[in-house]
Amino acid sequence: MKLEVLNINGSKTGKQIDLDDNIFGIEPNDHVLYLSVKQYLANQRQGTHKVKQRGETSGSTKKLHKQKGTGGSRKGSIKNPVFGNGRTFGPEPRDYSFKLNKKVKALASKSALSYKVKDNEMIIVEDFTFNEAKTKNFTSALNNLGVNKGKSCFVLSSNDMNVILSGRNIFHTHTVNAVDLNVYQVMNCNKIVISESAVKVLTERLSAN
Repeated sequence: MKLEVLNINGSKTGKQIDLDDNIFGIEPNDHVLYLSVKQYLANQRQGTHKVKQRGETSGSTKKLHKQKGTGGSRKGSIKNPVFGNGRTFGPEPRDYSFKLNKKVKALASKSALSYKVKDNEMIIVEDFTFNEAKTKNFTSALNNLGVNKGKSCFVLSSNDMNVILSGRNIFHTHTVNAVDLNVYQVMNCNKIVISESAVKVLTERLSAN
């Protein structure tokens, strides 16, 4: 499979890049995509939610009144959750994270990238950098590539700080190193822009699985 290579100004370079069909052209597996996104979101949760149980609240444990003869219901400690002290079956700190097999995660990454190619939502650009970290440089790139009207993700082969700093203040766009790219980032953008060298990094990373 081949895609045209553009420059950062959105112009055709006359070059084409050959994408590995085993990575960018497979039949997407929706279930592994679901599992991978679910894992990513679960791993972001702190799990520090906590409420006091009845044993952790202050108050007397003396029986409020005698068992019988009052005409009312039986009552024990004032710390009973019925009286607003403590919460029954409230949340406790927990770890929401879970693991997935390497091959499952690799298949999810391949499925996500294949969806982007299939839906014409992937743009390949020549390797680029900015002379200085300025937001207007990144804004111009978004406009030139036609990805300024939705969420976009720029995938680089290295942590180019001028590019990263130029785009960090722009809403609905972010840059990521190809080594760190995950399924959620791919599926959560309308357009994904990948540099030529980043394609090679992704190919080498996913070919091993």
